[in-house]
Amino acid sequence: MPALLPGLGFLLLLGWQGAAAGTQLCSSSPANDSAVCASVQSTVASSLLRNVEDLSPAELAALGQAALGLSVSQIQSSIPEESLAAALPALASVRGWSPEQSRAIVNKLLSSGYQLVDGQSLAELGTLVAGLNCSTLRRVAPEAVLEAIQLPAFAQHIDPLPPALKTILVEKVSSRVGRPSELVRLIPSALASHIPKALLVFGEEKPNLQDLNSKPWSREQAAMFFADVVKAEPDFSRLSQSVLQGFTCAAASAVGAERFQELAKEMRKKNVRLGQEQLSCLLRMVTLHGIPQDWDDYPQELLLFLSPSQYPGSCRQFFTRLGKAEPELLPRAAPRRHRLLLEALQCLKVPGTQIKEEDAEVLGWLVCELGGQHIRSSGGSLLRALSRCGSFLPEQGEAIRDILSSGNTTFGPPAAWSAFTLSELSGLIPVLDHSILQHIPKKALTTWLRNFSRDSPVSREELGTIIRELLPRRHKRENGCPADKEITEKVLDDDLMPTFYTPEELRACLRNASLESHFSKIFSYPFSIPQLQVLKDYLDQTYPEGYPEILLPNLGDLLDLVTPENISSWRLNSADALAAFLSNEKLSNAQALAAIKRYLELGNALNATALNALGTRFLCQLNATDLQTIDPQSLRLVSLNPSACSQETKNILYPKAKKAFSDQQHSPAYYELILPYLEGAPGADLKALSRDNVNMNVSTFVTLRRDALMLLTPREVQGLLGLNLPELAQWQFRAPVQDWIRLQKQSELDKLEIGLTGGTQEGYINLVTPKFPAPSSAPVGTVAMALHLLPALLLSVLMLSSLS
Repeated sequence: MPALLPGLGFLLLLGWQGAAAGTQLCSSSPANDSAVCASVQSTVASSLLRNVEDLSPAELAALGQAALGLSVSQIQSSIPEESLAAALPALASVRGWSPEQSRAIVNKLLSSGYQLVDGQSLAELGTLVAGLNCSTLRRVAPEAVLEAIQLPAFAQHIDPLPPALKTILVEKVSSRVGRPSELVRLIPSALASHIPKALLVFGEEKPNLQDLNSKPWSREQAAMFFADVVKAEPDFSRLSQSVLQGFTCAAASAVGAERFQELAKEMRKKNVRLGQEQLSCLLRMVTLHGIPQDWDDYPQELLLFLSPSQYPGSCRQFFTRLGKAEPELLPRAAPRRHRLLLEALQCLKVPGTQIKEEDAEVLGWLVCELGGQHIRSSGGSLLRALSRCGSFLPEQGEAIRDILSSGNTTFGPPAAWSAFTLSELSGLIPVLDHSILQHIPKKALTTWLRNFSRDSPVSREELGTIIRELLPRRHKRENGCPADKEITEKVLDDDLMPTFYTPEELRACLRNASLESHFSKIFSYPFSIPQLQVLKDYLDQTYPEGYPEILLPNLGDLLDLVTPENISSWRLNSADALAAFLSNEKLSNAQALAAIKRYLELGNALNATALNALGTRFLCQLNATDLQTIDPQSLRLVSLNPSACSQETKNILYPKAKKAFSDQQHSPAYYELILPYLEGAPGADLKALSRDNVNMNVSTFVTLRRDALMLLTPREVQGLLGLNLPELAQWQFRAPVQDWIRLQKQSELDKLEIGLTGGTQEGYINLVTPKFPAPSSAPVGTVAMALHLLPALLLSVLMLSSLS
């Protein structure tokens, strides 16, 4: 080994030992949380490397995992470009680089002449590949990407990549691979979920089950090939969980009624998660000849749509199983949730409002439906069950606070709580207010924040409330940063940083600090609102033309302070930057609209990347002019759902989608591709679709364009709904089905044999009274013309009646 800097030999030994110890710790951890492990390794290594400069290639290579301690400023200014390039094989094997570190290394490599000319040069980046920005990766030749994904040295590092980079990799590969079977075979599992649905239509090509089973598909993707698979595969046990979740009612004819029970049982064995419409269809087919006696062999979620009286076992058994089902399939405000709770309380013979702990176990998630009176009467016996609810109504939160404040629980009074107590109650922390938090020992709160908050469901906003409790109530004003409060690398690496500074201290100490190297960490810390305002002021002053792209997807609670006016001055010059910003979960519609408007003002196009960024959530923010600029081919590469948009938006997008998927128009998968856009389809297209045995859900049928729906005959409606036709009877007294029924002959409705009434009797016609404008809202001439034409209209009606 070459001569090392003073003390570096010992440091390197610590680096080697630390890497080995860290690896052992991570592999033995039950959670196997690599992010936490990397954070610990980075913090230790950072303190060791803080003052080291001018590392040689050999020294860089010898660091091992201790290289995580290199700061961005060290990488940018203290390490020669040639040293980074020479040490690349070693640096590319280090796990846990922060986004800022990997981007700094890759940018320095590229500026020094490193070229991404083939798959090998991409693979040589190893764990540093996440440091590529989107614009750089877009310039890489598709052949190079195709070669790289087939190299284990590259494929094993794809999983942690940002979604935007994964999407670009898939676009590059798909541009050079023509057949779906070849695409599925070549694409690594880490990229499978980013393949556009339209590229998974096999048509006449037979899918390879082994390749499909080996990939993790989304529900929408699997729906593209589910019918093809079940037609070709007689043994459902050979289908993976990922493939089985693609079940659709449209593919029901490919299964066959006699095999539905077999299919459902296989879904239960493999714990397949289905959506509400999938379950509704599956239940109808499973119970076609009555309720099976072996009901426990079927998916638990089917019970959400079954009555306890229909269950072959006892009602207690019914609710015990129901309590383990996924409640998200029923919205919180759904009447069925409340009805199930009432039936459960009746089944358990609960005399009043007090719930025993053993009954709470049977109720499962139904405990979350209990009102404040039940919670108060039951005391502390429900707290553990309630901690799994996730959210609470105001009266529930008030009841929980009253119980915890009383101290009459197994947890004792708040003043006696420890960090472990808070860990047990973590699901209830969101309802704690100042009256409770002020009594919890500060040490308990601090220890909980450091050791347990990562595994807690508590949001960063709620953590900020706790931080406010830990800050001193009064403090003297300082003109500058206190000597013991300097913001160092060590401070920035500590997720308890918010507890170290009052807002005034933070403002003063930020004047001489740089956060650029720590964006991915610091904005995940639970700052209070006043502290966040200080951070925002710092960003606005440092980056007046817009925040760095690396920060845009991780703004978190800072978004609450970002105004549309702020966004309107940003330089959102790429679809990737727009996508990064729109990926924030807490983004408001006003903020999104400001970002989209700014992006378009700068002359950028609504390409596939931009449309993917908009997604279902923000698509409706586009106006008609913007929508008209969308290239239909871009719709092939995205998954959009305009159902929540205006009818004008749906009408504009439908013909574009029809053109985009026109090459699949005679494929069974066409229905799944066009389904999100059908609410903008004209009557002629619905009539054509009725001949394709699509088994449309009634929930989709009732959202179709009203004018298009009214043009359909009973036979065409039957063709559209197929297996779901009986459900139409439940809608016969509600719009728009009631309006459609009135336009049909009752004799034609009777042929459907589902009990629809209200159609036109033989010898009669429905006379729809013309709706003329009120005199106050229409010109006098218009009303006069309408009255003038009324006798002729009535005469025509009488003549038609006599002729019939």
